[in-house]
Amino acid sequence: MTSNINPNDIDGTYPVAGQDNNSQGFRDNFTNTQTNFQYAADEITDLQNKAVLKAALTGTSLDNNMQGSLLYNVQLQQTTETAVPLGTLSGTVTLNFAAGSYQTLTTSGPITLGFSNLPAAGVEATWIVSVTVANTAHTITFPTAVSVNTVGIQGLNTSTNVLTVAAVGIYSFTFSTNNGGSTVNIAEVNKQIQPFNNSAETITANGNISLATTTTVFSATGNIIGNLTPGATGQIKTFVAANLSAGTTATVYVPSAGWKIGNAGNITFTANGQGATLQCIQTSAGNYDWFVIGNNGTTIS
Repeated sequence: MTSNINPNDIDGTYPVAGQDNNSQGFRDNFTNTQTNFQYAADEITDLQNKAVLKAALTGTSLDNNMQGSLLYNVQLQQTTETAVPLGTLSGTVTLNFAAGSYQTLTTSGPITLGFSNLPAAGVEATWIVSVTVANTAHTITFPTAVSVNTVGIQGLNTSTNVLTVAAVGIYSFTFSTNNGGSTVNIAEVNKQIQPFNNSAETITANGNISLATTTTVFSATGNIIGNLTPGATGQIKTFVAANLSAGTTATVYVPSAGWKIGNAGNITFTANGQGATLQCIQTSAGNYDWFVIGNNGTTIS
């Protein structure tokens, strides 16, 4: 803002020494001085109420609430996020976005997540939730609004939004929305650190290999033969096969009627198959299809 203080209103040469001076000059200087003091007081108060401060002013508490104001063309360094430890919980757990964008909890039973105080539509809101699952019986139920990018979340039943984990451990998710929470995107934070929702067993072979039903992660340079047991919709088996070249075939045997892999029993990779996943989708009552999903999310079976 432009300051209203005008130092030129004060006549610094008045009174003139050694002569009579009209008293009006004194009155004018006093009036203008008082007016400028009032301008200064108003402007300092305005700054105190609106400025972003490094520390609290004397006699006040620090409050740098930006109230949604736009901050742009800024360079950031050594920034942090507020961490909110929620403790050990079960049942309904409401995550307050206003409390902080990184929240942690440990399960003492199945939990049902909810979100509150999300920003209004038109801005992107992102937050991370880290859940330490203490028992594989402790399921995580996401809100129905969590409906974007759910396909591919290992152990997540997309019909019920219930996540069942295969091993105890820490499971972290990033959520985001730009429509006030009407729809929420989900992404697995620690999926690339370790097998996210299955055993960490890895088998390496130079030729054809046959895998037990409990094996879910493996690598090989030859054909892969895996016996998959029918399970709930959303069940996923993961290929970690860095050396699967074009023309390599992965053969998966499904042991009961009504189960198949897409439209064929053999899956031939047309490119490197690293990171490909098998996903189970329920097509009708009692019937399920398995699909192989490639690195870019496209079906390659």
